[in-house]
Amino acid sequence: MKITMLGTGNALTTEYYNTCFIISDNDKNFLVDGGGGNGILRQFKQSGFFFNDIHHIFVTHTHTDHLLGIIWVIRKFCNVMKKDTDYAYIYAHDEVIRILRYFSENLLLPRQQKLIDTQIHFVTVSDGEEKNIIGHKVRFFDIHSTKTKQFGFCMDIGNNEKLTCCGDEPYNELNRKYAENSKWLLHEAFCLDSHADIFRPYEKHHSTVKDACLTAQRLNIPNLLLYHTEDMTCPDRKELYLTEGRKFYTGNLFIPDDLETIEL
Repeated sequence: MKITMLGTGNALTTEYYNTCFIISDNDKNFLVDGGGGNGILRQFKQSGFFFNDIHHIFVTHTHTDHLLGIIWVIRKFCNVMKKDTDYAYIYAHDEVIRILRYFSENLLLPRQQKLIDTQIHFVTVSDGEEKNIIGHKVRFFDIHSTKTKQFGFCMDIGNNEKLTCCGDEPYNELNRKYAENSKWLLHEAFCLDSHADIFRPYEKHHSTVKDACLTAQRLNIPNLLLYHTEDMTCPDRKELYLTEGRKFYTGNLFIPDDLETIEL
């Protein structure tokens, strides 16, 4: 299995695309979020993925930097799908599904709208619900966001191991059963702890590299991947984040760049 980071930035970055990624296994692909616009089309092209390689998508929440790119993905699907042979399932909680359906019904052309619910399926998931996606058991969970309703997920990756995605807010202790002892933890890190006075992550309900690393250390996580960051530190972000993070975390720390692929 591998994860390809299409984007790693927060909502307002210009050096990085907004955070979204693809988990792949045996040529089966699972897209998580879409960033904030049609830049998702370029990220697909640059990464070597084709839209008809994607059949499963998860959208964490309704914020523009995660959801609006999915509108372009749906539109692209409508152009590349072969009649009655291609399909896509888009999983999300009810508020996300409502907005995606609204956009589809009001922005797509009539011929494109015909694919909704026939080949492009919106699937509402609830807290704790389980689905089989690309051959792996995936459990969706409410991250108990302090801003807007948001879901994360926990994916079984084989050998009794799991990968947990906490969405784009700090880990909440209410989700310990999902995150603790995960082989991989995907967690936001808005900025360096040394830059907290500049970016004020806590006011935005985000965490620093130090915070995320302390969490992973406490939860016994061997592999921590950080994303949803600022871009002031570009192009030295990776080195700076690794330097700070290793002071508080003894596992394998990953600070991926856009379009970087990591073996799971």
